[in-house]
Amino acid sequence: MWHADLKPHASGDFSIAVVQANNCLEDQSQVFTSPFATYVGVYDGHGGPEASRFVNKHLFPFLHKFATEQGGLSADVIKKAFNATEEEFLRLVKRSLSVRPQIASVGSCCLVGAISIDVLYVANLGDSRAVLGRKASGDKENTVVAERLSTDHNVGVEEVRKEVEELHPDDSHIVVYTRGVWRIKGIIQVSRSIGDVYLKKPEFYRDPIF
Repeated sequence: MWHADLKPHASGDFSIAVVQANNCLEDQSQVFTSPFATYVGVYDGHGGPEASRFVNKHLFPFLHKFATEQGGLSADVIKKAFNATEEEFLRLVKRSLSVRPQIASVGSCCLVGAISIDVLYVANLGDSRAVLGRKASGDKENTVVAERLSTDHNVGVEEVRKEVEELHPDDSHIVVYTRGVWRIKGIIQVSRSIGDVYLKKPEFYRDPIF
C-alpha cells in the first residue's frame, strides 16, 4: 500500500492512498494543483497498463491548458480535455499498430474530481465511482454515509445497455450476455473509456486473441 499524508491545497487538505491488486499494475492515480483548481484522477486500466499510463501523463496537462485558455475551469474545459486525450491516444495507436498491435485493445476508465473555488466537478468514463462522505443527519455517533457523485458506464446497468443498443441499431451483437454478465461485443463491460479503439474503430479490428 502506498499513501501520502495530509497536504494543503487551495480549498483545504487532501490525502491519497493506493493498494495494488494485480501483479501487473494497470491502474494509475494522481493529484495536481494549479491556480485554477485542484485535480484528482483515478485511471482503471484494462488489457494492459499503456492506456492508464497515457491518461496519467496527458489528461491533466490538457486540463490545465484549456483552463488557462478559457480563464478558468468549467464543464466544457473538462470535456475538451477528455476528448483531446482520447484523440491523442488514437494517434499513438496508429503510430504503434505495426509493431505493437495489442495496443489497439488496451483501454482505461477515467475518473476525475476537480475543486475550483467552492465548486466540485466530477467527470468519468467507465465504472470507476466517485463518492462523497457525509455525516448522517441527526446521528450522534458521527456516522459517515457515502453519496454517489458519478454514473457507472457499464452495460450491466439496464439504462446503459439500452443506450448502447440505441446508438448501434444495426448491430444485434453490440451487447452480448456471456459468462454471467452483459458485455460490449462479448468482451468488456464498460461502455465508455479512453482507448479500446479496436471496439470503436472498424479499421483497428483484429481477431480478439490479445
